[in-house]
Amino acid sequence: MQLQVGLFHQETVTFYVIDSPRNEIILGYPWLSVHDPVISWHHGEITHWSQFCFSHCLNNTIIKPCLTTSVESPECKPVTIPSCYHDLQEVFSKTKATQLPPHRPWNCTIDLLPNAMPSKSKVYPLSRPETQAMEDYIEEALSSGFIRPSTSPAAAGFFFVEKKDGGLRPCIDYRGLNNVTVKSRYPLVPAALEQLREAKIYTKLDLRSAYNLIRIKEGDEWKTAFLTTRGHYEYRVMPYGLANAPAVFQSFINEIFRDIMNKYVVAYIDDILIYSKSEEEHQGHVRTVLTRLLENQLYVKAEKCEFHVQRTSFLGYNVSYQGVEMDNSKITAVTEWPRPTTVKELQRFLGFANFYRRFIRNYSITAVPLTSLLKGKPSRLKWTENATQAFTNLKNSFTTAPILKHPDPNLPFVVEVDASNSGIGAVLSQRHGQPGKLFPCAYFSRKLTDAERNYDVGNKELLAMKAAIEE
Repeated sequence: MQLQVGLFHQETVTFYVIDSPRNEIILGYPWLSVHDPVISWHHGEITHWSQFCFSHCLNNTIIKPCLTTSVESPECKPVTIPSCYHDLQEVFSKTKATQLPPHRPWNCTIDLLPNAMPSKSKVYPLSRPETQAMEDYIEEALSSGFIRPSTSPAAAGFFFVEKKDGGLRPCIDYRGLNNVTVKSRYPLVPAALEQLREAKIYTKLDLRSAYNLIRIKEGDEWKTAFLTTRGHYEYRVMPYGLANAPAVFQSFINEIFRDIMNKYVVAYIDDILIYSKSEEEHQGHVRTVLTRLLENQLYVKAEKCEFHVQRTSFLGYNVSYQGVEMDNSKITAVTEWPRPTTVKELQRFLGFANFYRRFIRNYSITAVPLTSLLKGKPSRLKWTENATQAFTNLKNSFTTAPILKHPDPNLPFVVEVDASNSGIGAVLSQRHGQPGKLFPCAYFSRKLTDAERNYDVGNKELLAMKAAIEE
């Protein structure tokens, strides 16, 4: 008989009929040994299929050849597009994404400070492979109309950085231009994951060459000029590296999804998450999003997408019906982080850790011995035993951080507060199950000011209550 596991895995299997009151189907060792799936026993689900399955069992799967170009990453991952979206195949087109987009109301405007001019940069030396990649990139970008020869007085430097997956990413040193650019006031706010409370199924989309699908305002192209050993060029589309590029693109995305944002879609720049309560409504939600992207000539990088999954990673978090937790790769990064030896290294560690402070109880209090080392903006790092202990404790906190439950507005909240001589903290919880057990929804903490450290114990705890409620 025909067996379908998930959306795409199909095969013909011979079954034995037995009396099994608990399980309708049992797939035993012979099936597992043939298909060799990667199973998350903790979550009770198959996370990845084997190469055998990609060749024999997965329908609607397009295998892309592994080709490295100067601008695109190798596409070795199979591209899987559900059959229910095949009529929208154009939105996954790589060719369409490399065509010059039209001018729109959301063009990227580059306003300079009064009497300011972008500074000229040097020509960066490139290795032989990088030189070849640069020539390939220039040829591709000229052919697509993304750049054109320039006579601009501006000249930013051009270089490459290596991507995690092996490709080369072209970069322009726009520090000189950014220093004299009037900064956008458009707020760049991370997506609100609290909206996912009742979601049980997710689709994650990654936009292809997102910034390059926005035009530079006509007349501002000269400001983006860059210099290479092959010549002097300027962008006609929005390049990566401009100070206002994230805000420009976010305003464009917000306008496209204005009526459905935070209802069943959240988007942060080029990362889009669609979430639904059921499989049936999810198809409609995904179709709406894909259709709007296509109508606005935005295209999706299918090899980086996930369709109709019960668990996914988004903006550094793992999200599921159970709640939100830290991405496992980020936990590994923290636990393997070497002890900082310079001020910049400590700032980098604290910046990384601070992103996940909502998961760590009394984060600010734990981090006080580390943050105090940065007081007064020192030029050298004076490490202490207390700092070593705090560094270890903070790393350990990441490995034991809980899954944060999605807040349910229909249930009462419980706020617990704590205060010490160095800081205040609180945890927002709700009771679930019978008997009701408290599960955390979020943590809050901050350091005390010099004046607040003089408060007595009662007033410190009262301050903690006030700060927690305001938060």
